[in-house]
Amino acid sequence: MHRPALAFAFMFLSLAPAHALVGGAPEVASPTTQPEVMLVGSHGNFCTGTLIAPDLILTAAHCIAPGTEYKTVEMGADRKPVLKDIVSIARHPQFDLKTMLAHRATADVALMKLKIPRDNYVAPLHPPRPRVAVGERFVVRGYGVTIRGDGNSSGRLREVTLAAMGQPGTLQLRLADPSSDGGKRSGLGACTGDSGAPVYQKMNSGYLGLYGVVSWSTGPNFETGCGGVTGVTPIELYRTWIEEQAKRMGSAVAP
Repeated sequence: MHRPALAFAFMFLSLAPAHALVGGAPEVASPTTQPEVMLVGSHGNFCTGTLIAPDLILTAAHCIAPGTEYKTVEMGADRKPVLKDIVSIARHPQFDLKTMLAHRATADVALMKLKIPRDNYVAPLHPPRPRVAVGERFVVRGYGVTIRGDGNSSGRLREVTLAAMGQPGTLQLRLADPSSDGGKRSGLGACTGDSGAPVYQKMNSGYLGLYGVVSWSTGPNFETGCGGVTGVTPIELYRTWIEEQAKRMGSAVAP
């Protein structure tokens, strides 16, 4: 996901068990009770999003392609995928695709409104906090591929814990597998289909607070691929836009 994760059509997705985001991360138990959702577009777009209200999904702005219809994918009682309608979309007006592709900070956030609300847990936004320190741990959950370029390895919700590296700030956060020497060696990380995935941090209450969304990833040593560095857009600076846009779309963000 050196480029944004818009790589393949839903018809190629496999729902068979797989091993990871990339690198060996476990699946999340009872994914249908969690706030993370799988997003597919009519032009082959495939991303991850997070419910921040029963009818509202937060994802990455670069997941939104012009002229594309989007739906969520859920598992039916017969284990077959069921598509659910998305009726409106809002992308942050300050998002710049070229800036994101260069791995620089931009407003890579967007909202999608569901036609029918989901009656399950929604993720609270993490409250404002002091500057992130190198080494702090964050939890990433996504539906992306476990093997780069292999759509059949996607479609299961998986979780990985990564550590902050570099010079963390409110504009951008870079994460890597703690065992990868700061992304120099191949390890756990986001890949195709994990764009827009939630990046959580545990709050004092014990709940996971939504800190940001996945924007991009690289291979080891910032080479093309996955399993190196995962780039995150923190939502702190965009919280006002998220809350105001949610109201305009007829939703209320989880407190």
